Amino acid sequence: MKTLKIGLLALLAAVSVLGTQAQTLDEIIEKNLAASGGKDKLLALNSLITEGTLNINGLQVPVKVTAVHNKGQRVDLTINGIANYTIQTRDSGWNYFPIQGQKKAEATPPDVIKEGADELDIQSVLLNYKEKGHTVELVGKDDVDGTECFKIKVVTKSGLQQTLYIDPANYFIIKQVTKTKAGGQEQEQTQSFSNYQKMDNGYVFPFSLTGFGPGELKITKIQVNPVVDPSVFKPAN
Repeated sequence: MKTLKIGLLALLAAVSVLGTQAQTLDEIIEKNLAASGGKDKLLALNSLITEGTLNINGLQVPVKVTAVHNKGQRVDLTINGIANYTIQTRDSGWNYFPIQGQKKAEATPPDVIKEGADELDIQSVLLNYKEKGHTVELVGKDDVDGTECFKIKVVTKSGLQQTLYIDPANYFIIKQVTKTKAGGQEQEQTQSFSNYQKMDNGYVFPFSLTGFGPGELKITKIQVNPVVDPSVFKPAN
């Protein structure tokens, strides 16, 4: 009986290990993409206009993000009635913050543009990652505010390093840590995502974000695949 008991324990241990291994990297990615609306919808995502409010120490700052897949992104912020913006395309970028005393738009350094090029992918960095030339690795699990998440390391084709934390309960990305080396200095940015909501068109987006500024960004409106004038990605001054 003792031998049988040991055999059963060994069998249970083996089953446990197999259960853990069953969650392979590609299976986790598949579930994450499905949770976001599915591959077909993500592949059809060509542009987004997202509007919300950034709470900075009680100050409500209107934010508008205009993005065209793999072409450009513009973030507009209105602070105390003053319009500010930052623009990035695949080969250029500008920052204009008169709230900080800038008189005209200033060009973004080339190394920053190069490293951030892959962030213009609005469909998902995990979607068809092999074809995109990214390296993706499941490095285990880690705790995020009490939730043991899948931890996935991504190195994009342009060299951008990201660590994604995926909640196993719903396969949403709830935390992202991005490392950059622009300007010869390594910097780390941590962002969190919550309040995921499914829209009438089937897409699923987080409506509460942190790490995109000094406060919490609450999304109020998302337009999917709107027509975007290319001039939006050019400085106006």
